[in-house]
Amino acid sequence: MKVVLINKSDQTGGAAVVTKRLMEALRQEGIDARMIVVERLTDSPHIGSASSKWMTKVPFIAERLRIFLANGFNRADLFKVDIASDGLALWRHPWIKEADIVCLNWINQGMLSLKGIKRIADMGKPIVWTMHDMWNATGICHHAGVCKGFEQECGNCHLLGKCSAEGDLSHKVWRQKKALYDNVPIHFVAVSNWLANKCRQSSLMKDVDLSVIPNAFPIDKNFIERESLDENQPIKIVMGAARLDDPIKGFPTLIETLKLAKRLNPQLTDNLELVTFGSIRNPELFLQIPIKHTHLGIINNPGKIREIYRQCHIVVSSSHYETLPGTLIEGQADGCLPVAFDSGGQSDIINHEINGYLAPYSDDIHNNAKWLANGIFWAVDTIYSAKYGKIEARRGECGHTPPYNISRLTYDNVNRRFSASAVAQKYISLFNDLLAKR
Repeated sequence: MKVVLINKSDQTGGAAVVTKRLMEALRQEGIDARMIVVERLTDSPHIGSASSKWMTKVPFIAERLRIFLANGFNRADLFKVDIASDGLALWRHPWIKEADIVCLNWINQGMLSLKGIKRIADMGKPIVWTMHDMWNATGICHHAGVCKGFEQECGNCHLLGKCSAEGDLSHKVWRQKKALYDNVPIHFVAVSNWLANKCRQSSLMKDVDLSVIPNAFPIDKNFIERESLDENQPIKIVMGAARLDDPIKGFPTLIETLKLAKRLNPQLTDNLELVTFGSIRNPELFLQIPIKHTHLGIINNPGKIREIYRQCHIVVSSSHYETLPGTLIEGQADGCLPVAFDSGGQSDIINHEINGYLAPYSDDIHNNAKWLANGIFWAVDTIYSAKYGKIEARRGECGHTPPYNISRLTYDNVNRRFSASAVAQKYISLFNDLLAKR
């Protein structure tokens, strides 16, 4: 079986990382999987360029000009939307011609147009489209947030500013996507149940063929069991992101959480340390952190990131919403207990008060700080006591009976759900079904 995965980059961005992982996981299972990209940054022989660098600039510039004209020349929101109006002639690529299955991923910013997708389908190629955000379910945005326009037919898009109108660009692209979905057999894959539910709420995708298959993550086969801690030993909380102060990541909420925790229990928080890694545009935010803090900067080496998790005890996410937050999975794989808001794909990763803590989420930062602080207190108490409350009644949910090691519990959870082999097998089963139908 020959499978081609299409993604704009092989390294830049979350979609690039997990798409490359999927390609490698499929190859480990004996599938001839390859990847076509516009931005080729790695030297894998199984990754090919979509076109020459000069040719890739043409559709990219053309598409940005269309958006710039449609949003009233607003540079601030120019890259917050995509319209798939222009793209490369990938149906002419030799790997596409040879493929049995074409798997689309993040194809925006001039890589592949909606018309180009139809041209590939016209070749008789089954198409799987793995969604890493909400773009497929909306007119032009990647995350709808509080906007409910995608449940109708879009239009009046706030990202188009003064050019927002009932029949604006968001509505026009909605109609183009609707025409594509109605006439081209595409099987969509959501990487989390949260994203799948958003798709079912969408007027575009409520009737499409849809599966839920998570992203694959590198789970080390050589598990290192943690030693139990007593109340005199410090606990490290880790948070990592490509950009820590990206508004979506909710870093100010985490700071408020730690301030509240210190007021409520100063003795406990004296034993806590926050460890962060990633870029930050406003480093003055670090001055507001009320507990011991270490910032490690930008780290791109997966081995170093694993070592950071192994030296920490709690992995926290304060994101307002996430499709499938990889830091929670990677942290659990190396023995960290996750604490996060229940506002996205987090519920696919965490069983509340079994292998982590899911805090309620609202638009009020003070409520969020209170709920996330409760989660951190729960995690600290769990680590110190080396056992879970309610375990007798709910032990079937985690597959363990007491006593057991917390790090083993978190490791087993993600290894069962998100290991490369487990995810690859789900895709292979889907590919076989689609080929059988063809």
